Amino acid sequence: MKRIYYYHKTTDDVVDSHDQNFSLPDDYVILPNSRGAKIWSAIARRLAAGFGWLVFRFFDNVKVIGKEKLKQVDGGYFIYGNHTRPMGDVFTSLTIFPIKNFYAIAGQANWGIPFIGKYLVRYGGLPVGKDLKQSVKLIKAIKTVIKDKKGEVLIYPEAHVWPYYTKIRPFDATSMHFPVQLNAPSFVMTKTYHKRRFGKRPRVVVYIDGPFYPDQTLSRKEAQNKLHDEIQKTLIDRAKLSDYEYCEYVKK
Repeated sequence: MKRIYYYHKTTDDVVDSHDQNFSLPDDYVILPNSRGAKIWSAIARRLAAGFGWLVFRFFDNVKVIGKEKLKQVDGGYFIYGNHTRPMGDVFTSLTIFPIKNFYAIAGQANWGIPFIGKYLVRYGGLPVGKDLKQSVKLIKAIKTVIKDKKGEVLIYPEAHVWPYYTKIRPFDATSMHFPVQLNAPSFVMTKTYHKRRFGKRPRVVVYIDGPFYPDQTLSRKEAQNKLHDEIQKTLIDRAKLSDYEYCEYVKK
Protein backbone atom coordinates (compact mmCIF):
# COMPACT_ATOMS: atom_id res chain seq x y z
CA MET A 1 0.00 0.00 0.00
CA LYS A 2 1.38 3.41 -1.02
CA ARG A 3 2.28 6.06 1.53
CA ILE A 4 -0.03 9.04 0.93
CA TYR A 5 1.02 12.67 1.46
CA TYR A 6 -1.54 15.46 1.49
CA TYR A 7 -0.71 19.03 0.51
CA HIS A 8 -2.35 22.37 -0.23
CA LYS A 9 0.43 24.00 -2.26
CA THR A 10 3.57 22.67 -3.94
CA THR A 11 5.57 24.75 -1.47
CA ASP A 12 4.20 22.81 1.53
CA ASP A 13 6.61 20.97 3.81
CA VAL A 14 5.21 17.43 3.98
CA VAL A 15 8.00 16.04 6.20
CA ASP A 16 8.53 17.28 9.75
CA SER A 17 12.13 17.62 10.88
CA HIS A 18 13.39 16.87 14.39
CA ASP A 19 13.34 20.56 15.35
CA GLN A 20 11.72 22.63 12.62
CA ASN A 21 12.30 25.90 14.51
CA PHE A 22 15.98 25.34 15.25
CA SER A 23 18.06 28.46 14.64
CA LEU A 24 21.79 29.05 14.53
CA PRO A 25 23.29 31.99 16.45
CA ASP A 26 24.41 35.05 14.50
CA ASP A 27 28.04 34.39 15.42
CA TYR A 28 27.94 30.91 13.86
CA VAL A 29 31.02 30.32 11.68
CA ILE A 30 29.89 28.66 8.44
CA LEU A 31 33.35 27.62 7.23
CA PRO A 32 35.54 26.87 10.29
CA ASN A 33 39.26 27.12 9.59
CA SER A 34 40.81 25.67 12.75
CA ARG A 35 43.17 22.74 12.38
CA GLY A 36 40.83 20.48 14.34
CA ALA A 37 37.88 21.49 12.16
CA LYS A 38 39.82 20.74 8.97
CA ILE A 39 40.86 17.31 10.25
CA TRP A 40 37.36 16.38 11.36
CA SER A 41 35.87 17.76 8.14
CA ALA A 42 37.99 15.35 6.10
CA ILE A 43 37.01 12.45 8.38
CA ALA A 44 33.31 13.38 8.48
CA ARG A 45 33.11 13.66 4.70
CA ARG A 46 34.60 10.20 4.24
CA LEU A 47 32.30 8.72 6.87
CA ALA A 48 29.29 10.33 5.20
CA ALA A 49 30.37 9.12 1.76
CA GLY A 50 30.92 5.60 3.08
CA PHE A 51 27.50 5.70 4.72
CA GLY A 52 26.06 6.90 1.42
CA TRP A 53 27.58 3.98 -0.47
CA LEU A 54 26.48 1.32 2.00
CA VAL A 55 23.02 2.53 3.00
CA PHE A 56 21.75 4.54 0.04
CA ARG A 57 23.74 3.83 -3.10
CA PHE A 58 23.77 0.06 -2.58
CA PHE A 59 20.43 -0.39 -0.80
CA ASP A 60 18.50 1.68 -3.33
CA ASN A 61 20.43 0.15 -6.22
CA VAL A 62 21.34 3.63 -7.50
CA LYS A 63 22.59 3.96 -11.07
CA VAL A 64 24.25 7.19 -12.22
CA ILE A 65 24.15 8.27 -15.87
CA GLY A 66 26.20 11.18 -17.21
CA LYS A 67 28.82 11.54 -14.47
CA GLU A 68 31.52 11.94 -17.12
CA LYS A 69 30.07 15.38 -17.96
CA LEU A 70 31.56 16.74 -14.73
CA LYS A 71 35.02 16.50 -16.30
CA GLN A 72 34.11 19.32 -18.69
CA VAL A 73 34.53 21.84 -15.86
CA ASP A 74 37.80 22.80 -14.21
CA GLY A 75 36.86 24.74 -11.11
CA GLY A 76 33.89 25.30 -8.84
CA TYR A 77 30.32 24.70 -9.90
CA PHE A 78 26.73 24.49 -8.68
CA ILE A 79 24.43 21.46 -8.72
CA TYR A 80 20.64 21.72 -8.94
CA GLY A 81 18.59 18.68 -7.98
CA ASN A 82 15.07 17.54 -7.20
CA HIS A 83 14.61 17.05 -3.46
CA THR A 84 12.98 13.63 -3.07
CA ARG A 85 14.76 11.75 -0.28
CA PRO A 86 15.11 13.20 3.24
CA MET A 87 18.46 11.59 4.01
CA GLY A 88 19.46 9.89 0.80
CA ASP A 89 19.73 13.02 -1.34
CA VAL A 90 22.89 14.43 0.19
CA PHE A 91 24.47 11.12 1.21
CA THR A 92 24.05 9.74 -2.32
CA SER A 93 25.45 12.98 -3.77
CA LEU A 94 28.63 12.39 -1.80
CA THR A 95 29.12 9.19 -3.82
CA ILE A 96 28.78 11.08 -7.13
CA PHE A 97 30.68 14.36 -6.70
CA PRO A 98 34.16 15.05 -5.28
CA ILE A 99 33.81 15.19 -1.50
CA LYS A 100 36.77 17.36 -0.48
CA ASN A 101 34.94 20.66 -0.93
CA PHE A 102 31.35 19.53 -1.41
CA TYR A 103 28.68 21.64 0.30
CA ALA A 104 24.88 21.73 0.28
CA ILE A 105 22.62 24.68 1.01
CA ALA A 106 20.11 23.61 3.65
CA GLY A 107 17.56 24.93 6.08
CA GLN A 108 18.79 25.55 9.61
CA ALA A 109 16.50 22.82 10.98
CA ASN A 110 19.06 20.29 9.68
CA TRP A 111 21.56 21.57 12.25
CA GLY A 112 19.11 20.54 14.97
CA ILE A 113 19.23 16.84 14.06
CA PRO A 114 20.97 14.93 16.89
CA PHE A 115 24.59 13.96 16.09
CA ILE A 116 24.19 14.42 12.31
CA GLY A 117 23.56 18.15 12.68
CA LYS A 118 26.57 18.72 14.90
CA TYR A 119 29.12 16.36 13.41
CA LEU A 120 28.17 15.94 9.72
CA VAL A 121 25.95 18.81 8.55
CA ARG A 122 28.28 21.19 10.41
CA TYR A 123 31.12 20.40 8.01
CA GLY A 124 29.30 20.28 4.69
CA GLY A 125 26.20 22.41 5.11
CA LEU A 126 25.62 26.03 4.16
CA PRO A 127 22.71 27.33 6.28
CA VAL A 128 20.00 29.42 4.65
CA GLY A 129 19.99 32.82 6.35
CA LYS A 130 16.98 33.82 8.43
CA ASP A 131 17.84 37.52 8.35
CA LEU A 132 19.98 39.93 6.32
CA LYS A 133 23.10 39.42 8.42
CA GLN A 134 22.98 35.64 8.08
CA SER A 135 22.20 35.88 4.35
CA VAL A 136 25.28 38.03 3.78
CA LYS A 137 27.40 35.42 5.59
CA LEU A 138 25.93 32.69 3.38
CA ILE A 139 26.77 34.62 0.19
CA LYS A 140 30.37 35.10 1.35
CA ALA A 141 30.69 31.40 2.22
CA ILE A 142 29.36 30.31 -1.18
CA LYS A 143 31.81 32.63 -2.94
CA THR A 144 34.66 31.11 -0.93
CA VAL A 145 33.61 27.56 -1.82
CA ILE A 146 33.21 28.26 -5.55
CA LYS A 147 36.07 30.67 -6.21
CA ASP A 148 38.71 29.87 -3.58
CA LYS A 149 38.12 26.21 -2.79
CA LYS A 150 36.93 25.36 -6.36
CA GLY A 151 34.31 23.18 -4.76
CA GLU A 152 30.71 22.25 -5.45
CA VAL A 153 27.52 23.71 -3.99
CA LEU A 154 24.34 21.63 -4.10
CA ILE A 155 21.05 23.53 -4.27
CA TYR A 156 17.54 22.13 -4.01
CA PRO A 157 15.47 24.91 -5.65
CA GLU A 158 12.21 23.19 -4.64
CA ALA A 159 13.33 23.80 -1.02
CA HIS A 160 11.22 21.21 0.83
CA VAL A 161 11.70 17.47 0.44
CA TRP A 162 8.83 15.43 -1.04
CA PRO A 163 9.80 11.75 -0.64
CA TYR A 164 9.95 9.84 -3.91
CA TYR A 165 7.99 12.50 -5.80
CA THR A 166 8.24 11.86 -9.54
CA LYS A 167 7.49 15.35 -10.85
CA ILE A 168 9.23 18.71 -10.53
CA ARG A 169 7.64 21.37 -8.38
CA PRO A 170 7.74 25.02 -9.55
CA PHE A 171 10.64 27.09 -8.22
CA ASP A 172 11.64 30.72 -8.54
CA ALA A 173 14.41 32.13 -10.72
CA THR A 174 16.00 33.68 -7.63
CA SER A 175 17.56 30.26 -6.97
CA MET A 176 19.86 31.05 -9.94
CA HIS A 177 21.25 34.14 -8.23
CA PHE A 178 24.53 32.54 -7.18
CA PRO A 179 25.82 31.08 -10.48
CA VAL A 180 24.89 34.31 -12.29
CA GLN A 181 26.57 36.51 -9.70
CA LEU A 182 29.74 34.39 -9.66
CA ASN A 183 29.64 33.51 -13.39
CA ALA A 184 29.98 29.83 -12.51
CA PRO A 185 28.69 26.75 -14.36
CA SER A 186 25.86 24.56 -13.10
CA PHE A 187 24.93 20.91 -13.44
CA VAL A 188 21.54 19.28 -13.04
CA MET A 189 21.10 16.11 -10.98
CA THR A 190 17.69 14.48 -11.48
CA LYS A 191 16.61 11.43 -9.50
CA THR A 192 14.10 9.13 -11.22
CA TYR A 193 12.27 6.13 -9.78
CA HIS A 194 11.64 2.72 -11.33
CA LYS A 195 10.01 -0.58 -10.43
CA ARG A 196 12.29 -3.26 -9.08
CA ARG A 197 11.97 -6.89 -10.01
CA PHE A 198 11.66 -7.73 -6.33
CA GLY A 199 10.43 -5.57 -3.46
CA LYS A 200 8.33 -2.43 -3.27
CA ARG A 201 11.03 0.20 -2.82
CA PRO A 202 11.92 1.81 -6.14
CA ARG A 203 15.19 1.56 -8.00
CA VAL A 204 16.88 4.95 -8.39
CA VAL A 205 18.47 6.27 -11.58
CA VAL A 206 20.29 9.60 -11.33
CA TYR A 207 20.91 11.68 -14.45
CA ILE A 208 23.66 14.31 -14.62
CA ASP A 209 23.23 17.05 -17.23
CA GLY A 210 25.25 20.15 -18.08
CA PRO A 211 27.24 22.21 -17.74
CA PHE A 212 24.97 25.23 -18.04
CA TYR A 213 26.60 28.67 -18.10
CA PRO A 214 25.06 32.06 -17.27
CA ASP A 215 24.58 34.30 -20.31
CA GLN A 216 26.83 37.26 -19.54
CA THR A 217 25.39 39.30 -22.44
CA LEU A 218 22.10 39.67 -20.54
CA SER A 219 21.19 41.68 -17.48
CA ARG A 220 21.46 39.82 -14.18
CA LYS A 221 17.71 39.29 -13.96
CA GLU A 222 17.44 38.16 -17.57
CA ALA A 223 20.39 35.78 -17.10
CA GLN A 224 18.74 34.30 -14.00
CA ASN A 225 15.49 33.76 -15.90
CA LYS A 226 17.25 32.11 -18.83
CA LEU A 227 19.31 29.80 -16.61
CA HIS A 228 16.19 28.99 -14.59
CA ASP A 229 14.28 27.98 -17.72
CA GLU A 230 17.15 25.75 -18.93
CA ILE A 231 17.59 24.00 -15.60
CA GLN A 232 13.87 23.64 -14.93
CA LYS A 233 13.26 22.16 -18.40
CA THR A 234 16.10 19.67 -17.91
CA LEU A 235 14.70 18.57 -14.55
CA ILE A 236 11.18 18.20 -15.96
CA ASP A 237 12.32 16.26 -19.04
CA ARG A 238 14.42 13.85 -16.99
CA ALA A 239 11.73 13.41 -14.32
CA LYS A 240 9.37 12.16 -17.02
CA LEU A 241 11.57 9.04 -17.23
CA SER A 242 10.24 7.88 -13.84
CA ASP A 243 7.83 4.99 -14.30
CA TYR A 244 6.96 4.02 -10.73
CA GLU A 245 5.19 5.92 -7.93
CA TYR A 246 6.22 4.66 -4.52
CA CYS A 247 4.32 7.44 -2.73
CA GLU A 248 1.07 9.17 -3.66
CA TYR A 249 0.52 12.91 -3.38
CA VAL A 250 -3.04 14.17 -2.97
CA LYS A 251 -3.99 17.84 -3.11
CA LYS A 252 -6.50 18.86 -0.46
